[in-house]
Amino acid sequence: MKRILLYILFITGITTYAQEDTPDTTSGSISGNVLNAATERTLENVHIVNLSQVIGTITDNDGGFSIQAKVNDTLYFSYIGYKPLRIRVTNDWVKFGDVKIKMTELGIALEEVVVADVQLTGYVEIDVKRIPIYNNYRYSIAGLNSGYEGGSRQPGAVNKVLGAIFNPADFLYNIFSKRSKELKKLRKMKKDDEIRNLLETKFDRATLMALLQIDRLDIDEILRNCNYSVDFIRFANDLQILDAISECYEEYKVLDRK
Repeated sequence: MKRILLYILFITGITTYAQEDTPDTTSGSISGNVLNAATERTLENVHIVNLSQVIGTITDNDGGFSIQAKVNDTLYFSYIGYKPLRIRVTNDWVKFGDVKIKMTELGIALEEVVVADVQLTGYVEIDVKRIPIYNNYRYSIAGLNSGYEGGSRQPGAVNKVLGAIFNPADFLYNIFSKRSKELKKLRKMKKDDEIRNLLETKFDRATLMALLQIDRLDIDEILRNCNYSVDFIRFANDLQILDAISECYEEYKVLDRK
């Protein structure tokens, strides 16, 4: 009887120890501070996105932040003039709390931009022909107060989209079918105010590439295949690009089911 009792106590002890030692991977709030790697100065308004859960936040006046995350989630840190960081959430971070994230400053060299002026002669008939005219159809995005150039309204546009979807060798088909898991995050991205505010001020596509797991060339190619203009692809902010890809993907799913 004593042996049985000791055996039960031994097993209970092992089980209790194992439960205490098992990492807690449930979602919780983690925190930290973001610093300049060279000066140790805290960085305010650094954008942080949890790529795994598609939620975002920014650092406060003291460089501090708090965000929902669990073990093995990936956090993406971005700040103008600094190298972006991807950091995986570890069990120690969840267990022990605050960590210091150090970002490296980049040297920014602006490329020379040549602006070609339009020389006017004073004769209306001649000057009208010299002023460039853009024939792009103007689109508007739900939630934004202003429109943007979204592509030409051409008679063959619908046939172009249909042909893209039903041709297995087409770029659009390959991207959308292989990236469905990442593209499903689009709706969550659009609902998160912090992510929308972040993307509205960015034009480098870096955060979008991290969220969707595609490169810059793929983003441009998606928009071209969805009949967006060169002007829009070049000059739209990242929020407008997000909404454009989201709209195109939703149309793709509807047409593909048909």
